[in-house]
Amino acid sequence: MSLRKLPEIQAVRLPSVCAFEPDPDALERWNAAIVAQDSGAATISILDMIGEDDWIGGGVTAKRVSAALRSIGARDVRVDINSPGGDFFEGVAIYNALRAHPHKVSVRILGVAASAASVIAMAGDDVQIGKAGFLMLHNAWAMTIGNRHDMAEAARILEPFDAAMAAVYAERSGQDVAKAAEWMDAETWFGGDAAVEAGLADSLLPADAVTEDKTKAEALLGVNATRRIDARLAKTGMPRSERRALLADAKRGMSGAALTATQDAGDIAALIQGLRKTIST
Repeated sequence: MSLRKLPEIQAVRLPSVCAFEPDPDALERWNAAIVAQDSGAATISILDMIGEDDWIGGGVTAKRVSAALRSIGARDVRVDINSPGGDFFEGVAIYNALRAHPHKVSVRILGVAASAASVIAMAGDDVQIGKAGFLMLHNAWAMTIGNRHDMAEAARILEPFDAAMAAVYAERSGQDVAKAAEWMDAETWFGGDAAVEAGLADSLLPADAVTEDKTKAEALLGVNATRRIDARLAKTGMPRSERRALLADAKRGMSGAALTATQDAGDIAALIQGLRKTIST
């Protein structure tokens, strides 16, 4: 086990009518180009969506983190996080894997640790956050498709997940569970100073620990814009298959421009404009 006594999160899979989606506000605030200035051999980097990333085939999975922990072996481990969150179950599995590591786990929040990524951050024996970083807590957010019985079942299943997360945040912060639940209900964003003051982080990262990879920022410009559009559409209740079809139609309307990381600002503006026209008709 890690040095700090941490609560385990028990989670089972949701029924097939449900799917977790990334929070659109987290995607808006996430700068995927924020990276660490230094990274050692015993560092696990979580600098992407949690779970499989539909858009570029990346994402951070529990399988990957578990393999990294096996490779690191009987040593202290550092975990660098800059992630808008994603799949809740993958986040829980990663949290539990880090929690079970028998040596010290140090977490550094380089940019954003939102949603499922904030759960992962709580696995640290020591948590540092950048002064300009963010930690976001909210209730598990899922898309549900089906009849009223499906909706009721999904709500019942989500309740213990939220309770488990509240217990984890309360343990870290020293607050009671009711206060942690309030933070989650309000979808609370903590800047670096506020996270330390609330007890969710132990200290601020030195300013020179974080940098921005300009090349990575430019390469991901188009992909991240598409992720944000997809997340906004998801929040309207549009099913994933319909969102993908809509984005594909918009792409075809851009004179054959590819929906890839090579898109420039004009391509992205055209994509957004095309989506607005499609949605309004």
